[in-house]
Amino acid sequence: MKLVIALGGNALLRRGQDLSAGNQLANIRRAAAQIALVAPGNDLVLTHGNGPQVGLLALQSAAYATVQTYPLDVLGAQTDGMIGYLLEQELSNLLPERVVATLMTRIAVDLSDPAFASPTKPIGPVYTQAESERIAAEQGWTMAPDGKAFRRVVPSPAPKSVLGLQPIRWLLAQGALVVAAGGGGIPVAADAQGRLQGVEAVIDKDACSSLLARDLGADCLVIATDVDTVYLDFGLPTQRAVGHVAPEALASVRFPAGSMGPKVEAACDFVRATGQRAVIGSLDRIEAMLRGEAGTQVSPTGARTLI
Repeated sequence: MKLVIALGGNALLRRGQDLSAGNQLANIRRAAAQIALVAPGNDLVLTHGNGPQVGLLALQSAAYATVQTYPLDVLGAQTDGMIGYLLEQELSNLLPERVVATLMTRIAVDLSDPAFASPTKPIGPVYTQAESERIAAEQGWTMAPDGKAFRRVVPSPAPKSVLGLQPIRWLLAQGALVVAAGGGGIPVAADAQGRLQGVEAVIDKDACSSLLARDLGADCLVIATDVDTVYLDFGLPTQRAVGHVAPEALASVRFPAGSMGPKVEAACDFVRATGQRAVIGSLDRIEAMLRGEAGTQVSPTGARTLI
């Protein structure tokens, strides 16, 4: 199969952990071990989130007050190099016979996207309410609730097109395992003269992965996260798992915008556009997910109502 596997930023640097290089490497090693299980015999493109990482770089950049803080597109590119390097190295150790290649991927966005006026994408570490209020005052950043904590939120425009599809296709044709579109890709847009420029935003990696999977003609989109399935009434006594389901059934439910919502929307968009299957679930169960035995399986033949 041709697979696009999207790794969540929180799967690479887990919620509540210190944002240390050691923690990140340990998580990436665990992720690489799971990916290596499904690599043989499959064409594989690996994407990843960067919310915790790009937020940390923004904090570090802001701490050096002598120069202006680096823009988010540049910081996003830095995370692509950092995470891509670690994934490439660990996968190469596990799959020495397989070429692993990391690509910087630019994604075109629309400067008139309403997302620029309404930041929703959480990045960086979590804070208490008092900490978030202090940081917002000091940095001029927008903060928003993330569960019981608070995080910085930034604009997350919709991806319009993937720039540089051809190199990905070339590498796949040669049997390479490709790491691409890290952090949702590097957001760019054309100015009045038609020249591309970086954009101060972070694209949702699931939306970008869905677009990339469609463009590449993937057989399955795997959205790997830190929960085992999509849940209705998550965290409540009435919580229940969603198994095999059609896109129209999921469209009737409002999922949180900062967490499961984009994953569900991305999966549904891919299935509607291609008629293929998408699955959302824990990376630790990726083999069972591909067999259709774990996670939330989204396909045209799934249940059309949620009980």
